[in-house]
Amino acid sequence: MVVMSRTRRGHCLLACLVQLQLLSACLAAERYSNGFYYDDNGNGNVYYNGVRLHVEAAEAAVYAVRGSTAVLPCRYWYEPALSTPRRTRVKWFWQAVNGPETEVLVSMGSRHRSYGGFKGRVRLRRPGPGEASLVIDELRLNDTGRYRCEVIDGLEDQSATDSALATFEQLFWAWEEGLDWCNAGWLADGTVQYPVTSPREPCGGSNLAPGIRHVYFLSSPNGFNFTEALQECERDGAQIAKVGQLYASWRFADMDSCDAGWLADGSLRYPIIHPRPNCGPPEPGVRNFGFPSQSQKHGVYCYLAD
Repeated sequence: MVVMSRTRRGHCLLACLVQLQLLSACLAAERYSNGFYYDDNGNGNVYYNGVRLHVEAAEAAVYAVRGSTAVLPCRYWYEPALSTPRRTRVKWFWQAVNGPETEVLVSMGSRHRSYGGFKGRVRLRRPGPGEASLVIDELRLNDTGRYRCEVIDGLEDQSATDSALATFEQLFWAWEEGLDWCNAGWLADGTVQYPVTSPREPCGGSNLAPGIRHVYFLSSPNGFNFTEALQECERDGAQIAKVGQLYASWRFADMDSCDAGWLADGSLRYPIIHPRPNCGPPEPGVRNFGFPSQSQKHGVYCYLAD
């Protein structure tokens, strides 16, 4: 925005200011956020533990001089407060006047990436827990627009140390570099599938043959303990699904199942796109029942490369 004002002598004084409008609806997007977790009492019963993620941003425009640095505030917290920290992902979006919304920055832990014209000019200000404010250096006139802060919880269960989670983190960063790698031409016919012509790690592994991948739920009247779940997937010509594979199916192909099932890391989860009674909280997400005793009987999510 260019602001012009006149001095008493009638000369035209030109001041170049950049107006950054922080979107007031700066909340965690329901589609990507779970914000809830579950506890197992050790006897096969799972209880909902009402922990909610809150995100807040100032509802005001931010003005700064071109070439300077601006800070767009955003903070988040849990209610009630957590005794141990959880892994969260922070994303910032920018929208020019009458333009589409585009990504500015994505951050997970100590790692972050910036995009487009903001590449190398943006970072998060993180002096303490819950701080997710965006710092923009070397402001440009075309930085004017609306900015949105998004905090996502649930992509990774911090209490787990299984290598499957590390694999998912690698998948996550690969997807951020090019989300169309594995989701072009997805199919959905009761299962969730995606085509891969060049097998590679972000798409299930470089040792797999080209073909159709899909995640599906397998059950029996009596359920399976964890060992039986592994065997059942293998008997079906598949393997037990990893956390990242289930999240990919939910995130990219709208996998929706109200049945909790075993995953490769020993956790119990299920994906929900359309919240409904008896399927957990009213928000979409991948429900996480934690890591119950492996002797418990449940269904299993399998991953198949046809």
